[in-house]
Amino acid sequence: MVLRAVVTTGDRRRDVTLGELGGHGVFAKEVQQAVLSGEADLAVHSAKDLPSDTPEGLVIASVPERADPRDVLVGARLSGLPPGALVATGSPRRRAQLAWLRPDLRFTEVRGNIATRLGALGTVDAVVVAKAAIDRLGLAGQVSEILSPSVMLPQVGQGALAVECRVDDEWTAAWLRRIDDADVHRAVDAERSFLAAVGGGCRAPLGAWATVEDQAPVEGEPRAERRQLRLQVMVASGDGHVVLRQEVAGDDPRVLGQAARAALWQRCGAATIELVDVSVGPAGAEPAGREPAGRQPRGHAPGGHAPGGHEPGGE
Repeated sequence: MVLRAVVTTGDRRRDVTLGELGGHGVFAKEVQQAVLSGEADLAVHSAKDLPSDTPEGLVIASVPERADPRDVLVGARLSGLPPGALVATGSPRRRAQLAWLRPDLRFTEVRGNIATRLGALGTVDAVVVAKAAIDRLGLAGQVSEILSPSVMLPQVGQGALAVECRVDDEWTAAWLRRIDDADVHRAVDAERSFLAAVGGGCRAPLGAWATVEDQAPVEGEPRAERRQLRLQVMVASGDGHVVLRQEVAGDDPRVLGQAARAALWQRCGAATIELVDVSVGPAGAEPAGREPAGRQPRGHAPGGHAPGGHEPGGE
């Protein structure tokens, strides 16, 4: 096997925000093109970097065992951050959920590898990163707090790898299926189906996390055939004033994403929710949340609107 490194647009352009680059697929397009052109036989992606639509001619043949999908705080616990603390994260999803819990917090953009991000400590009070990245680098000892999904719902595909090959390359696809984790693959498919159902701008806050579990046994039916998916989803306004969460369960991952979207929309009392792009301000920007007394209750979207969409990878 020969490994070929591909430098993507997202890797090269660290001088601008991911939103300014277009967000969608900036860490994936060049890699996918290398497979489509025959320069490579397969591509290994962080699943969260992939857009919801797989390019024609490619297939996600394998999703191996998943790492921990949760986010972590480095530098301080959430409860230990002083009023008006500055938190480094370029992720609208993380920013919105933290602003809901702590409307006093301020946020600043941070990009680069984990070492670069952790190096911001000292000029910021805390940094938010993916636990999977911290674990893979052996830096778990630096974590101040692991954020539960009930506090910070992960990004679509976070902690998972997705391996693509050409649709007509059955030999490679068969080889990749040997390392596929069927439960994780179904879970990631469910998360991605919600992303596709929402179909929003790349920079707006959205989260989804699916798990596979056993249903209660049914007489006369093998238990293994009763394993179902449970999908938790979240959409929010970029300022954290509105955070909508929903949980659905079912057997078909592609249907489940549509069901989650429909359930969220129904809670808003509107057939359509406007999708609005947001951006992260510079260091020292005004707090993302408003005063607690003026905030809308969780699960309520004023005027029937709540932004949603896919957050870019590289976080």
